[in-house]
Amino acid sequence: MQNDKKYKVDNAVIMAAGMSTRLAPLSYETPKALLNVHGEVLIERQIRQLREAGIEEIFVVTGYKKECFSYLEEKFKVTLVENPYYETRNNHSSLYVVREHLKNTYICCGDNYFPENVFRSEEEDSYYATVFEAGETDEWCVFADENGRIREVEIGGCDQWVMKGHAFLAEPFTAKLCAYLEEAMRKEASENLFWEDLFILHRQELVLYQKKFEDQKICEFDSLEELRAFDPKYLDQTGSAIMENLADILQCTEGEIRQIYPLKQGNQVVGIEFDCRGVKYRYEYAKKQIGRYEK
Repeated sequence: MQNDKKYKVDNAVIMAAGMSTRLAPLSYETPKALLNVHGEVLIERQIRQLREAGIEEIFVVTGYKKECFSYLEEKFKVTLVENPYYETRNNHSSLYVVREHLKNTYICCGDNYFPENVFRSEEEDSYYATVFEAGETDEWCVFADENGRIREVEIGGCDQWVMKGHAFLAEPFTAKLCAYLEEAMRKEASENLFWEDLFILHRQELVLYQKKFEDQKICEFDSLEELRAFDPKYLDQTGSAIMENLADILQCTEGEIRQIYPLKQGNQVVGIEFDCRGVKYRYEYAKKQIGRYEK
């Protein structure tokens, strides 16, 4: 980053509207951001870290199971903003509903876990957090110039720095981004775009730098297996009534229920597919039925 100017952070947006289908069945019962990891609720830990950095104004964008987040208003004095588009549009819609509040703003995901506080009261310029991933990856790989400005982004690669975690967007960036958010919301063809896609499409005008972090400084859990690897309590006690019921029916431990994938009908998740002791099963939420899996 080459800017000598310091930007005082005005606020933070925590996106927590999505359904997190890859973490089924836990996310079917509890929004991912409200899972307890190492003794703390994910989004509560992040709010505390933001407040420790002196950031008082925090917007939490909700959608899926929005009622589960209502307690945060009283407990932490945050502002909840509903995203009514969460089922039909990607995360650009979450920034769209708070576009009037985007200034010098941290953009966060409610399901991130930061072992150490990554937030500060001032930042040098707009950046996206990146970590180095050794070997093959299907993440968003960034390619920056000698000054650290992100010039290209490619999905998938090998031994690359990848986008992971939070971003800080300074007002010169957010002022331009808001126009692109409004444009995207007017187009049906843009419904699957991430806000990061809008940056990539307009990267000549939007200046965004790469900020490198050690991998263990930013943690994400896209599946139950990844969560189990980080917090061993989830091996045999997930807190999920569905997992408990499956273990009871199959006379196994929860830890023996593995390789879990969402079972979809169209865009809706209607159950899960999983493996137990080498046998594949499927479970449908509505019917509460378990059966052998056959393609």
